[in-house]
Amino acid sequence: MKIGIINVTGYAGIELARILYRHPEAEIVSITGRSQAGEELAKALPHLARTNLPIEPEITQSVDIVFSALPQVASAEACIPYIRGGVKVIDISADFRLKDSLEYLEWYGVKHPAPDLLESSVYGLPELNRTLIKDSQVIANPGCYPTAALLGLAPLVSLGLIEEQIIIDCKSGVSGAGRGLSMSTHFSEVNENVMAYSIAGHRHLPEINQELRKLKDNFEPKTIFQPHLIPMTRGIHDTIYASFNDKMKLSPEQASTEVIQIFRDHYAADDFVHIMDAPPQTKQTWGNNDCLIYPTVDKRTGKVVVFSVLDNLVKGAAGQAVQNMNIMFGLPETMGLEQLAIYP
Repeated sequence: MKIGIINVTGYAGIELARILYRHPEAEIVSITGRSQAGEELAKALPHLARTNLPIEPEITQSVDIVFSALPQVASAEACIPYIRGGVKVIDISADFRLKDSLEYLEWYGVKHPAPDLLESSVYGLPELNRTLIKDSQVIANPGCYPTAALLGLAPLVSLGLIEEQIIIDCKSGVSGAGRGLSMSTHFSEVNENVMAYSIAGHRHLPEINQELRKLKDNFEPKTIFQPHLIPMTRGIHDTIYASFNDKMKLSPEQASTEVIQIFRDHYAADDFVHIMDAPPQTKQTWGNNDCLIYPTVDKRTGKVVVFSVLDNLVKGAAGQAVQNMNIMFGLPETMGLEQLAIYP
């Protein structure tokens, strides 16, 4: 497959190029960048020197698929000509995730440049939408927080086991904010500090609720979603709290054993979701495409608690994009994504 990457110089684009370099069926033939157009990739990003190509203002080669790693709004505008021209597109931004253009306007503050394309785009979380992804042209790659949250909630919601009130307490490494400079991601501000942000509402909340609604008829989530920035480069750690409904009538001890089996059965055929025997650590997913989940039940309150972790730049962005590409082209889902985590 011949591949074009729009905005290879952002963190998601950088990681995408690194992963695709080792993919046996992929050939990156054209890359773009905004501020570094005209430079050689080897000079702009020396660790990607083996994938050396000129960074251009536009995709100049014929391609089978385009990945966009631009920020929202700019990404949709760049993708639209390829979509209209029949090229397969995977958008790593948020531009094609929300089906409701008015909701997009509410959360992103601008009108969507192609609202007619929202309905035909597919939310690219393979563990939930594999069949739809296979026959799609436009994939909306999920956000990093929603990936961890949805995978941590899907077995419980789809079986109708929990109440609609859900709390998702999240921590993210600094790379989730992107490569642009800002005071909030300055080393001196982040180091030895933990900070809650987007208290009035984070842009990932509507996509979480949208996809939860699809899992169970008449399920209307009342989600509290609170992200925090912590002093590490990579990683997403979601701790999810929910209450069982009347369908789960076991004691907390019995329910804890049962819920682990429910998760193992639900993800038995999924190569990148692993149900753990203890709370997972973000370091266990550094550089790989795994989501590690540990569900348990609090013995004092009977509430279910789910820990879900992943690498925000791999399963939360570029790795999941490649997983989607594999499905779209009928390739083994794990192709090019078999790497283990880096430790320590």
